[in-house]
Amino acid sequence: MATALVQYQGTGRRKRAVARVFLRPGKGQFIINGRPLEEYFPAPTARHLARQPLLVAEVADKFDVLVNAHGGGLSGQAGAVRLGIARALCEFNLELRPKLKEQGLLTRDPRQHERKKYGRPGARKRFQFSKR
Repeated sequence: MATALVQYQGTGRRKRAVARVFLRPGKGQFIINGRPLEEYFPAPTARHLARQPLLVAEVADKFDVLVNAHGGGLSGQAGAVRLGIARALCEFNLELRPKLKEQGLLTRDPRQHERKKYGRPGARKRFQFSKR
């Protein structure tokens, strides 16, 4: 009889990015879309942002993190991964919630991408005004 797979799931969103995060007991491996964290996020700030909930909860070496991320850019995806990991950690242990909430890791960033309007080159930008 096969043993049941223990994993904790969380979904994170930021800007147009969505990240589905799976935490599995392991040695601290971090895989995003089939690639290691260092390869997927070349910027150190994005890597730190993604790891932040694990460091705050002090469980960075106890879980393997698997992430499916899509949409947005790397910055938005890093924020989405951060929220997804924080939510998955709450599913793992509800006692971590106050510590994560204090650091602001469970708050969804409400700022969204604004759509382009017709008759304009962007969301708010106008074409150059000519008096004559």
